[in-house]
Amino acid sequence: MPAPSHSPRVTVPAIRNLDPEFVMTTKYTPDHEWVRMESDGTLTVGITAHAQDALGDVVFVELPGVGRSHAQKDTAGVVESVKAAADVYMPISGEVVATNDALVADPSLANSDPQGAGWFFRVRPSDPAQFDALLDQAAYDRLLQSA
Repeated sequence: MPAPSHSPRVTVPAIRNLDPEFVMTTKYTPDHEWVRMESDGTLTVGITAHAQDALGDVVFVELPGVGRSHAQKDTAGVVESVKAAADVYMPISGEVVATNDALVADPSLANSDPQGAGWFFRVRPSDPAQFDALLDQAAYDRLLQSA
């Protein structure tokens, strides 16, 4: 009898240090940014654990200017590692209201706490409905498994 055929196994990085509140208020982009809705209606943006794993040790970040408005999918920043450089895209249209100065001073925060202290910037959305159209945790997990 022939051996059963199996699909190759895909390993998805574990999500680290996430409390239930983070999961409930966070969406994702296909470009591996996470977007968390804050209580004041602003959105905090960073790169996912998957993105930082793929990049390796982050050595430099360039963040957007506070007060600047961007359209969804505009390039908003750059993250550089020992292996590669990648653009960080605006996940939703809006005005940048804050950037993470601690991340600029210590880019390794993007590796050690990518979905916490390693956040990149905050946005006041001009079209809050765009947030609802982003990927939820289950859809993002399926994206990673299909890659």
